[in-house]
Amino acid sequence: MTRSSEPFTGVYPAMTTPFDADDSIDFEQLRTDARRLADAGVDGLLAVGSTGESATLSHDEHVEVVDAVTDAVDVPVIAGSGSNSTREALELSRRSADAGADALLLISPYYNKPEPEGMERHYRTVADEVDVPQIVYNVPSRTGRNVAVETAVSLAEHENIRGYKAASGDLNRIGEVIERTRDEEFSVLSGDDFLTLPLLALGATGTISVTANVEPERTSAMVESARSGNLAEAREIHEDLAPLCRALFTETNPIPVKEAMEIRGYGPAHLRSPLTRLSEAPRAELAGILGELADQQIGVHR
Repeated sequence: MTRSSEPFTGVYPAMTTPFDADDSIDFEQLRTDARRLADAGVDGLLAVGSTGESATLSHDEHVEVVDAVTDAVDVPVIAGSGSNSTREALELSRRSADAGADALLLISPYYNKPEPEGMERHYRTVADEVDVPQIVYNVPSRTGRNVAVETAVSLAEHENIRGYKAASGDLNRIGEVIERTRDEEFSVLSGDDFLTLPLLALGATGTISVTANVEPERTSAMVESARSGNLAEAREIHEDLAPLCRALFTETNPIPVKEAMEIRGYGPAHLRSPLTRLSEAPRAELAGILGELADQQIGVHR
Protein backbone atom coordinates (compact mmCIF):
# COMPACT_ATOMS: atom_id res chain seq x y z
CA MET A 1 0.00 0.00 0.00
CA THR A 2 1.68 3.17 -1.18
CA ARG A 3 1.99 6.27 0.96
CA SER A 4 -0.39 9.10 -0.01
CA SER A 5 -2.33 11.92 1.58
CA GLU A 6 -5.33 9.59 1.82
CA PRO A 7 -3.92 6.12 2.48
CA PHE A 8 -7.31 4.42 2.87
CA THR A 9 -10.10 5.41 0.49
CA GLY A 10 -13.25 3.74 -0.75
CA VAL A 11 -14.98 0.57 0.41
CA TYR A 12 -13.50 -2.24 2.50
CA PRO A 13 -16.01 -5.00 3.29
CA ALA A 14 -15.60 -6.37 6.81
CA MET A 15 -15.56 -10.00 5.76
CA THR A 16 -17.30 -12.81 7.58
CA THR A 17 -15.46 -16.04 8.37
CA PRO A 18 -17.41 -19.02 6.99
CA PHE A 19 -17.61 -22.13 9.16
CA ASP A 20 -18.65 -25.70 8.43
CA ALA A 21 -21.20 -27.41 10.68
CA ASP A 22 -18.36 -28.78 12.84
CA ASP A 23 -17.08 -25.21 13.48
CA SER A 24 -14.02 -25.62 11.25
CA ILE A 25 -13.17 -22.76 8.91
CA ASP A 26 -14.42 -23.26 5.35
CA PHE A 27 -11.39 -21.92 3.51
CA GLU A 28 -12.81 -22.68 0.06
CA GLN A 29 -15.85 -20.51 0.78
CA LEU A 30 -13.62 -17.86 2.35
CA ARG A 31 -11.55 -17.57 -0.83
CA THR A 32 -14.70 -17.55 -2.95
CA ASP A 33 -16.14 -14.70 -0.86
CA ALA A 34 -12.90 -12.73 -1.17
CA ARG A 35 -12.82 -13.11 -4.96
CA ARG A 36 -16.52 -12.24 -5.28
CA LEU A 37 -16.02 -8.99 -3.37
CA ALA A 38 -12.83 -8.08 -5.21
CA ASP A 39 -14.54 -8.72 -8.56
CA ALA A 40 -17.39 -6.41 -7.46
CA GLY A 41 -14.93 -3.51 -7.45
CA VAL A 42 -14.30 -2.87 -3.75
CA ASP A 43 -11.08 -1.07 -2.84
CA GLY A 44 -9.84 -3.66 -0.37
CA LEU A 45 -10.92 -6.24 2.19
CA LEU A 46 -10.87 -6.47 5.97
CA ALA A 47 -10.27 -9.99 7.28
CA VAL A 48 -10.80 -11.22 10.86
CA GLY A 49 -12.42 -8.14 12.31
CA SER A 50 -15.46 -8.25 14.59
CA THR A 51 -17.62 -9.33 11.63
CA GLY A 52 -15.15 -12.15 11.01
CA GLU A 53 -15.82 -13.53 14.52
CA SER A 54 -12.21 -12.89 15.48
CA ALA A 55 -13.14 -13.30 19.15
CA THR A 56 -13.73 -17.02 18.59
CA LEU A 57 -10.64 -17.70 16.46
CA SER A 58 -7.35 -18.96 17.82
CA HIS A 59 -4.27 -16.95 16.87
CA ASP A 60 -3.23 -19.70 14.47
CA GLU A 61 -6.67 -19.68 12.80
CA HIS A 62 -6.52 -15.91 12.62
CA VAL A 63 -3.25 -16.00 10.69
CA GLU A 64 -4.51 -18.81 8.45
CA VAL A 65 -7.52 -16.69 7.46
CA VAL A 66 -5.29 -13.70 6.66
CA ASP A 67 -3.02 -15.92 4.59
CA ALA A 68 -5.97 -17.40 2.67
CA VAL A 69 -7.53 -14.03 1.85
CA THR A 70 -4.29 -12.37 0.79
CA ASP A 71 -3.54 -15.37 -1.42
CA ALA A 72 -6.97 -15.24 -3.08
CA VAL A 73 -7.07 -11.59 -4.23
CA ASP A 74 -4.91 -8.78 -5.57
CA VAL A 75 -6.69 -5.95 -3.71
CA PRO A 76 -5.23 -4.64 -0.43
CA VAL A 77 -6.11 -6.72 2.64
CA ILE A 78 -6.41 -5.23 6.10
CA ALA A 79 -6.12 -7.70 8.99
CA GLY A 80 -7.77 -7.17 12.34
CA SER A 81 -4.95 -7.72 14.82
CA GLY A 82 -5.97 -5.96 18.03
CA SER A 83 -6.21 -7.22 21.58
CA ASN A 84 -6.68 -5.83 25.07
CA SER A 85 -3.17 -7.08 25.79
CA THR A 86 -0.42 -5.03 24.15
CA ARG A 87 1.82 -8.09 24.05
CA GLU A 88 -0.83 -10.14 22.24
CA ALA A 89 -1.65 -7.30 19.85
CA LEU A 90 2.00 -6.98 18.96
CA GLU A 91 2.40 -10.72 18.38
CA LEU A 92 -0.75 -10.96 16.27
CA SER A 93 0.17 -7.85 14.29
CA ARG A 94 3.62 -9.25 13.48
CA ARG A 95 2.16 -12.60 12.42
CA SER A 96 -0.56 -10.97 10.32
CA ALA A 97 1.97 -8.78 8.52
CA ASP A 98 4.15 -11.83 7.90
CA ALA A 99 1.09 -13.63 6.47
CA GLY A 100 0.76 -10.91 3.83
CA ALA A 101 -1.58 -8.29 5.31
CA ASP A 102 -1.12 -4.91 3.64
CA ALA A 103 -2.41 -3.06 6.71
CA LEU A 104 -3.67 -3.70 10.23
CA LEU A 105 -6.82 -2.70 12.12
CA LEU A 106 -6.35 -2.57 15.88
CA ILE A 107 -9.38 -2.40 18.13
CA SER A 108 -8.78 -0.31 21.24
CA PRO A 109 -8.11 -2.36 24.39
CA TYR A 110 -11.37 -3.78 25.74
CA TYR A 111 -12.41 -4.86 29.23
CA ASN A 112 -9.38 -3.44 31.04
CA LYS A 113 -10.22 0.06 29.65
CA PRO A 114 -6.89 1.92 29.83
CA GLU A 115 -6.65 5.63 30.49
CA PRO A 116 -5.56 7.87 27.57
CA GLU A 117 -1.85 7.49 28.36
CA GLY A 118 -2.08 3.70 28.36
CA MET A 119 -4.21 3.77 25.20
CA GLU A 120 -1.63 5.83 23.32
CA ARG A 121 1.28 3.71 24.54
CA HIS A 122 -0.55 0.58 23.40
CA TYR A 123 -0.94 1.84 19.83
CA ARG A 124 2.52 3.36 19.63
CA THR A 125 4.15 0.13 20.80
CA VAL A 126 2.65 -1.82 17.90
CA ALA A 127 3.28 0.98 15.39
CA ASP A 128 6.92 1.26 16.45
CA GLU A 129 7.52 -2.46 16.02
CA VAL A 130 5.43 -3.43 12.96
CA ASP A 131 6.21 -1.48 9.80
CA VAL A 132 2.88 -1.62 7.93
CA PRO A 133 0.04 0.96 7.83
CA GLN A 134 -2.23 0.71 10.86
CA ILE A 135 -5.76 1.87 11.68
CA VAL A 136 -6.98 2.84 15.14
CA TYR A 137 -10.42 1.30 15.73
CA ASN A 138 -12.76 3.12 18.09
CA VAL A 139 -15.88 1.07 18.88
CA PRO A 140 -16.94 1.85 22.47
CA SER A 141 -20.05 -0.33 22.23
CA ARG A 142 -17.70 -3.33 22.23
CA THR A 143 -14.76 -2.01 24.25
CA GLY A 144 -16.43 0.09 26.95
CA ARG A 145 -14.25 3.15 26.35
CA ASN A 146 -13.79 5.79 23.65
CA VAL A 147 -10.42 6.60 22.16
CA ALA A 148 -10.08 10.24 23.20
CA VAL A 149 -9.96 12.76 20.37
CA GLU A 150 -6.63 14.05 21.68
CA THR A 151 -5.26 10.50 21.58
CA ALA A 152 -6.41 9.95 18.00
CA VAL A 153 -4.94 13.27 16.88
CA SER A 154 -1.61 12.53 18.58
CA LEU A 155 -1.45 9.03 17.07
CA ALA A 156 -2.07 10.44 13.58
CA GLU A 157 1.42 11.95 13.73
CA HIS A 158 3.02 8.47 13.79
CA GLU A 159 4.29 7.42 10.36
CA ASN A 160 2.71 3.95 10.61
CA ILE A 161 -0.65 5.01 12.05
CA ARG A 162 -2.51 5.95 8.91
CA GLY A 163 -6.20 5.79 9.74
CA TYR A 164 -9.05 5.81 12.23
CA LYS A 165 -12.12 3.58 11.98
CA ALA A 166 -14.97 5.55 13.54
CA ALA A 167 -17.69 3.43 15.11
CA SER A 168 -18.70 5.55 18.11
CA GLY A 169 -21.84 6.97 16.50
CA ASP A 170 -20.78 10.40 17.76
CA LEU A 171 -20.64 12.74 14.75
CA ASN A 172 -19.24 15.58 16.82
CA ARG A 173 -16.32 13.47 18.08
CA ILE A 174 -15.62 11.98 14.66
CA GLY A 175 -15.92 15.34 12.97
CA GLU A 176 -13.31 16.79 15.30
CA VAL A 177 -10.88 13.98 14.47
CA ILE A 178 -11.41 14.69 10.75
CA GLU A 179 -10.89 18.43 11.23
CA ARG A 180 -7.74 18.06 13.30
CA THR A 181 -6.00 15.48 11.10
CA ARG A 182 -6.60 17.06 7.67
CA ASP A 183 -2.92 18.02 7.37
CA GLU A 184 -1.72 14.50 8.22
CA GLU A 185 -1.37 11.53 5.87
CA PHE A 186 -4.33 10.02 7.64
CA SER A 187 -7.77 8.66 6.72
CA VAL A 188 -10.97 8.55 8.74
CA LEU A 189 -13.21 5.64 7.75
CA SER A 190 -16.81 5.05 8.71
CA GLY A 191 -17.33 2.00 10.89
CA ASP A 192 -21.13 2.38 11.01
CA ASP A 193 -23.03 1.72 7.78
CA PHE A 194 -25.80 4.06 8.93
CA LEU A 195 -23.34 6.96 9.13
CA THR A 196 -21.16 6.42 6.07
CA LEU A 197 -22.79 9.13 3.96
CA PRO A 198 -22.85 11.77 6.73
CA LEU A 199 -19.20 11.06 7.52
CA LEU A 200 -18.21 11.30 3.86
CA ALA A 201 -19.87 14.71 3.80
CA LEU A 202 -17.69 15.70 6.78
CA GLY A 203 -14.52 14.56 5.04
CA ALA A 204 -14.16 10.85 5.76
CA THR A 205 -12.48 8.96 2.92
CA GLY A 206 -14.39 5.68 2.91
CA THR A 207 -15.91 2.88 4.93
CA ILE A 208 -15.17 -0.48 6.50
CA SER A 209 -18.60 -1.91 5.84
CA VAL A 210 -20.73 -4.85 6.93
CA THR A 211 -23.39 -4.09 4.32
CA ALA A 212 -20.82 -4.35 1.53
CA ASN A 213 -20.65 -8.11 2.08
CA VAL A 214 -24.02 -8.44 0.37
CA GLU A 215 -24.24 -5.15 -1.57
CA PRO A 216 -20.68 -4.32 -2.59
CA GLU A 217 -21.64 -2.61 -5.85
CA ARG A 218 -24.23 -0.32 -4.27
CA THR A 219 -21.98 0.54 -1.35
CA SER A 220 -19.15 1.36 -3.74
CA ALA A 221 -21.43 3.44 -5.95
CA MET A 222 -22.63 5.45 -2.95
CA VAL A 223 -19.11 6.16 -1.73
CA GLU A 224 -17.85 7.01 -5.21
CA SER A 225 -20.79 9.38 -5.81
CA ALA A 226 -20.24 11.15 -2.50
CA ARG A 227 -16.50 11.48 -3.00
CA SER A 228 -16.99 12.89 -6.50
CA GLY A 229 -19.40 15.52 -5.16
CA ASN A 230 -22.65 13.98 -6.42
CA LEU A 231 -24.39 14.01 -3.05
CA ALA A 232 -27.87 13.75 -4.53
CA GLU A 233 -27.01 10.43 -6.19
CA ALA A 234 -25.21 9.25 -3.06
CA ARG A 235 -28.24 10.10 -0.93
CA GLU A 236 -30.56 8.10 -3.20
CA ILE A 237 -28.33 5.03 -2.94
CA HIS A 238 -28.05 5.56 0.82
CA GLU A 239 -31.85 5.54 1.07
CA ASP A 240 -32.03 2.34 -0.99
CA LEU A 241 -29.55 0.67 1.35
CA ALA A 242 -31.01 2.05 4.60
CA PRO A 243 -33.58 -0.76 5.18
CA LEU A 244 -30.84 -3.35 4.69
CA CYS A 245 -28.47 -1.51 7.04
CA ARG A 246 -31.16 -1.50 9.73
CA ALA A 247 -31.96 -5.18 9.16
CA LEU A 248 -28.30 -6.16 9.43
CA PHE A 249 -28.13 -4.83 12.97
CA THR A 250 -31.42 -6.09 14.44
CA GLU A 251 -29.34 -8.66 16.32
CA THR A 252 -25.66 -8.84 17.17
CA ASN A 253 -23.31 -8.51 14.21
CA PRO A 254 -22.46 -10.78 12.35
CA ILE A 255 -25.61 -12.83 12.97
CA PRO A 256 -27.82 -10.99 10.42
CA VAL A 257 -25.15 -10.52 7.74
CA LYS A 258 -24.31 -14.21 7.74
CA GLU A 259 -28.02 -14.93 7.31
CA ALA A 260 -28.15 -12.42 4.44
CA MET A 261 -25.22 -14.12 2.76
CA GLU A 262 -26.92 -17.51 3.04
CA ILE A 263 -30.10 -16.05 1.52
CA ARG A 264 -28.01 -14.72 -1.36
CA GLY A 265 -26.34 -18.12 -1.82
CA TYR A 266 -22.92 -17.14 -0.45
CA GLY A 267 -22.51 -20.06 1.94
CA PRO A 268 -24.07 -21.29 5.20
CA ALA A 269 -24.97 -18.94 8.06
CA HIS A 270 -23.29 -21.10 10.69
CA LEU A 271 -21.75 -19.17 13.59
CA ARG A 272 -19.49 -20.26 16.40
CA SER A 273 -20.99 -20.35 19.88
CA PRO A 274 -22.06 -18.26 21.74
CA LEU A 275 -23.64 -16.58 18.69
CA THR A 276 -26.85 -18.15 17.37
CA ARG A 277 -28.89 -18.00 14.17
CA LEU A 278 -31.12 -15.03 13.35
CA SER A 279 -34.66 -15.17 14.73
CA GLU A 280 -37.49 -16.14 12.35
CA ALA A 281 -39.26 -12.77 12.02
CA PRO A 282 -36.10 -10.70 11.34
CA ARG A 283 -34.99 -13.33 8.83
CA ALA A 284 -38.22 -13.03 6.89
CA GLU A 285 -37.92 -9.25 6.84
CA LEU A 286 -34.30 -9.49 5.73
CA ALA A 287 -35.21 -11.86 2.89
CA GLY A 288 -37.85 -9.42 1.67
CA ILE A 289 -35.41 -6.49 1.68
CA LEU A 290 -32.80 -8.49 -0.21
CA GLY A 291 -35.39 -9.52 -2.76
CA GLU A 292 -36.38 -5.90 -3.39
CA LEU A 293 -32.76 -4.85 -3.85
CA ALA A 294 -32.15 -7.72 -6.24
CA ASP A 295 -35.06 -6.53 -8.40
CA GLN A 296 -33.81 -2.94 -8.52
CA GLN A 297 -30.92 -1.84 -10.70
CA ILE A 298 -28.26 0.40 -9.25
CA GLY A 299 -28.86 3.94 -10.37
CA VAL A 300 -32.58 3.43 -10.98
CA HIS A 301 -34.23 5.29 -8.11
CA ARG A 302 -37.61 6.51 -7.14
